Amino acid sequence: MQIGEKIKSLRIMRNMTQEELATRSDLTRGFISQVERDLASPTVENLEMILRALGTDLKDFFSNLENKEKIVFTKEDRIPIYDTPTGVKEELLLTTSEPKNIEPSLVVLEPGCSTDIEKPHEGVELGYVIEGEIELYLNKEVYLVRKEETFFYSANKKHFIKNKSSTNSATLIWIEIF
Repeated sequence: MQIGEKIKSLRIMRNMTQEELATRSDLTRGFISQVERDLASPTVENLEMILRALGTDLKDFFSNLENKEKIVFTKEDRIPIYDTPTGVKEELLLTTSEPKNIEPSLVVLEPGCSTDIEKPHEGVELGYVIEGEIELYLNKEVYLVRKEETFFYSANKKHFIKNKSSTNSATLIWIEIF
């Protein structure tokens, strides 16, 4: 099996689009497409980024062993999201996309920073504030969510979160369920 064919097989098995894989691996969709068709050869660094986004590594990818279900995800397993606004750090907490309908993230907002505004979409979202206070914007409503508080809402509204503080970071777990 060619490398591209195996990457495509893993991506499809995990119900990911090329766009999702590109975003999670900080590469372009066009490059992912070329790699999958064996028209481009990824560098070792790019291959590691792709495999990490697919929930595997070089050793497992090149072994003929059957993939074992991953149960524990360490800090080193987290996948950084690169297209976030300045002052926002987001990491996916699971390196696998199974089940595809859930995406938990660790979000750190620097003082006064906010996430991008998300357009209404299907699903629900919930979060738990670990440190600090945030403002949750749902259409024109604003909700204050403090440390150790949880929020839950239908994602059918325009929404984003903002760190209320001008001096302290805010840290939260944010889970999107599609």
